[in-house]
Amino acid sequence: MSATILWFVLGLVLLALGGDSIVKGASGLAQRIGASPFVAGLVLVAFGTSLPELAVNLRAVVDGQQALALGNAVGSNIVNFGLTLGAAAVAAPLLVRWRALSPLLLLLLLGTLAVIGLSLDGGLGRIEGAGLLAAFVAVLAFALARTRNEAPEVQDAIAAYAQTRTALGLNLLRFAVAAALLYYGAGLVVDNALVLGAAMGMTPLLTGLLPVAIATALPEVAAAIAAARRGQGDMVAGHVIGSSLFNLFVVVGAMALWQPLPIAASFVRFELPAALLVALMLVPMLRGDLRISRGEGGVLLAACAGWVGLELLFLYG
Repeated sequence: MSATILWFVLGLVLLALGGDSIVKGASGLAQRIGASPFVAGLVLVAFGTSLPELAVNLRAVVDGQQALALGNAVGSNIVNFGLTLGAAAVAAPLLVRWRALSPLLLLLLLGTLAVIGLSLDGGLGRIEGAGLLAAFVAVLAFALARTRNEAPEVQDAIAAYAQTRTALGLNLLRFAVAAALLYYGAGLVVDNALVLGAAMGMTPLLTGLLPVAIATALPEVAAAIAAARRGQGDMVAGHVIGSSLFNLFVVVGAMALWQPLPIAASFVRFELPAALLVALMLVPMLRGDLRISRGEGGVLLAACAGWVGLELLFLYG
C-alpha cells in the first residue's frame, strides 16, 4: 500500500508540473498568434487551473471509469469553494474588484440547477452534453465581453497573469513536456486512486469525490494562499469560479457527449446539491463590499469539512 501512495503522490506532482507548463505554453502561443495579453490572461485565470483535473478525467473516461471522473468533477467544485477559497481567505482577506465574477457565479448556480434537473431521469444524454458545452461557449463569450468593461487595474492584473516568453520553439517544447507529464501523471493518479479507494471501501464515484478531488486541488490551494497574501483576491476568486464553470460545463458535458452518462439518484439528491449550496454561500460574500473576510473563509472551510464528514459518515456509519 505504501508503494501505491507513493505512485499516487508522484502522479500529483507530475500533474502540477504539467499544468504549469501547459498554461505557460498556451499563453505564449496565444500571444504569438496575436491574442492580447488581456484575452490570454482571462482565459488562463478562469480555466487554466482545471487542466490537471481534465487530464485525470480524460484518463478515467478512457479507462472506463466514468464514475470516478464524475465524482472528481463535482467534488472539485465543492473543494474549489470550500477548501481553496476558504483557505485563501483565512490566510488573508480577499478584496474582489472583478465585478463580472458575480454574474458568472450566478451562471454557475443556474448551470448546477440545470444539471440536477436534467439528471432526475437517471443521467445525461449526448444532446444534454452538447447543450452544456454550448453553454460554456456562451459563458466564455459573456466573460470576455463583460470583463472588457472592468476597471483598468483589474484588466492590468489579468493581463499580467499571461506574461511569459512568446518564442515559438520554447512554447512548443512546453506543450510537449506538458503532454507527457499530464499523460503519465493522470495515469498514475487514476490507477492508484482506484486501489486506494478500494482499500478504504470507497466506490469509484466516492474515490473521485474525496481523495482525488482533494488531492488534485492541493497545488491550487497553495497557489491561492500565496496569491491572497500578495493581495490578488481577484485572481483567487476568478480561478475558483472559472474552474468550477469549466468542470460543470466542459468536463461533465464532454463526458455525456462522449457516451450517455449515468448518474445515481443518491448523487442527484446529495452531492450535486452540496456543490450548489457551497457555491451559493459565496453570493452574499460577493455583494456589498466585495470582500471575503477571514471569518467568511472559515465558514467555507467548515462547510467543506462538514461535507467530507457526512460523506465518510454515510460510508462508514
